[in-house]
Amino acid sequence: MTIPTQLSEKLLAALQSVLGENLPQGFAPAVTPSQDLRFGDYQSNAAMVLAKQVRTNPRALATQVVEAFGDSELATLEIAGPGFINFRVRPEFFAGKAAAMLSDERLGVAVTAQPKTLVIDFSAPNVAKPMHVGHIRSTIIGDTLARISRFMGHTVITDNHIGDWGTQFGMILWGWKNILDAAELEKDPIEALLSVYKTVNTKCKEDEALLPICKAELVKLQSGDPENLDIWKRCIEVTKIGLEKIYAQLNISFDYWLGESAYNDALAPLVDDLIAKGIARESEGAICVFSDGFHKPQNDPFLVQKNGEWVPVPAIIRKADGGFLYATTDLATLDYRTQNFNADSIWYVVGAPQDKHFKQIFDIERMRGVTGDFRHVAFGSILGKDRRPFKTRSGDTVSLQDVIDEAVARATKVVEEKSPDMPADEKTRVAQIVGVGAIKFAELSQNRMSDYIFDWDKMLSLSGDTAPYLQNSYVRVRSIFRKIEGAFIAPAELTLSQDAEIHLARMLVRFAEVVPATLDDCRPNLLAAYLYDLARAFHSFYEACPVLKSEGAVRESRLALCELTARVLKQGMGLFGIEMPERM
Repeated sequence: MTIPTQLSEKLLAALQSVLGENLPQGFAPAVTPSQDLRFGDYQSNAAMVLAKQVRTNPRALATQVVEAFGDSELATLEIAGPGFINFRVRPEFFAGKAAAMLSDERLGVAVTAQPKTLVIDFSAPNVAKPMHVGHIRSTIIGDTLARISRFMGHTVITDNHIGDWGTQFGMILWGWKNILDAAELEKDPIEALLSVYKTVNTKCKEDEALLPICKAELVKLQSGDPENLDIWKRCIEVTKIGLEKIYAQLNISFDYWLGESAYNDALAPLVDDLIAKGIARESEGAICVFSDGFHKPQNDPFLVQKNGEWVPVPAIIRKADGGFLYATTDLATLDYRTQNFNADSIWYVVGAPQDKHFKQIFDIERMRGVTGDFRHVAFGSILGKDRRPFKTRSGDTVSLQDVIDEAVARATKVVEEKSPDMPADEKTRVAQIVGVGAIKFAELSQNRMSDYIFDWDKMLSLSGDTAPYLQNSYVRVRSIFRKIEGAFIAPAELTLSQDAEIHLARMLVRFAEVVPATLDDCRPNLLAAYLYDLARAFHSFYEACPVLKSEGAVRESRLALCELTARVLKQGMGLFGIEMPERM
């Protein structure tokens, strides 16, 4: 049980003692970390909230509650301002919690009492196109949410909803048959297919007669032509080879790769069902879903305000020419995931510009009577130093493989400067860990809704809020244990007296609070900020409190704090899919 939960339970008992039947049924006093440790470790505004309801003075109520709370081995209480209750946790309680963490593989983090089956949709690149820098956020955020959710005890199903069934395949099919270089395909399949697509696209603009031929190839594919189906399947296979190389470097995997094509047979029946139920109707030849008036206009995803009036923005689920759209596929995908995966919750880790799309999709599900927890986990953009979308000097989109290669190359220089005598094979491995870790942490340390600037120097710095700083902190902790004789055996009890010791224990204990909180509104940056604060607390402790030169119970307690710091840093970064090297 976390400290806030323990404080909340004792505070509730005190409130019941003071208010009796006047305490609202089901009331749970919130206890949150203090923003300023000068005023204690935690605080609650429960007295202020309840005072208004029971019509009494909040400070007077807080005084009564503090008296009812009484002396506690957990914390001392103080009243601040108009009725805040501040809790100052006793050092010996922090010591006891930290000692318990040493014998707990989960480091104090409790498994959720309400496990769910979660489907997380993330990454979703297109077939025959390389992954680019724009895929970083979805791929890394999605993988991290999956890791944390599994750690919390949820059943997680990850699905890479690749774009494998689009109009571009008409051009690719014609290009495969007429201009594909087999040697280039073997060497770099994704780049070869991209080159084919670009070349054919250019030819179509130069020769209008070619475009109908390409469309005919697409129709043949959609009609089940054996030759075109074989080429299409081969395109997917070679694309997956290239994609899996990148995912392997990022230490990311998926349970399923169910692309758009997996739902092709379900689209026509889905549209017919929506028409039959009166949810969809014809408009200018297309089949569309309009607002049903359930929401207020300002909250209705099917309306937009123009010239002071609310005008319809329908979701098109079948075009006038009979073709289907992303909306149709996403509805069919939701059906499949709800029925076949028995999903309690489905999360889409997709950029913020798709917000309107997902609001419409989820609202159509409501109209259909489909209930479920559907979430769009949105995120902002990655920018260059000019605060524009991150591009190459020539203006092209930066490939994700190039980003990884550049990160590892730069990390190699950092490792060579820091450890020139390290064996070559170890340098290679450590550079890979540091480079990939830098990319991931730079992403995860941001508020996901914020745009952020992609800055190589900042990302790979050994100081500041970066993966290399945290990895170096871990290395520094582990180096302490290489200087002691024999294996370290943690003591049953810890002795804490110095402020730096107490603060480090305080930060270590909060790991159990922070990890579950990252899933509230899907905010990995909370864990990233915590790990940075923990590393800073360790460095302050290390400077203020000699470890190996101390003696007796003090030495054992300080070694225990070091051991626990290393474990928490490793576990916390592991939830991001970031490894911690033993040397740098």
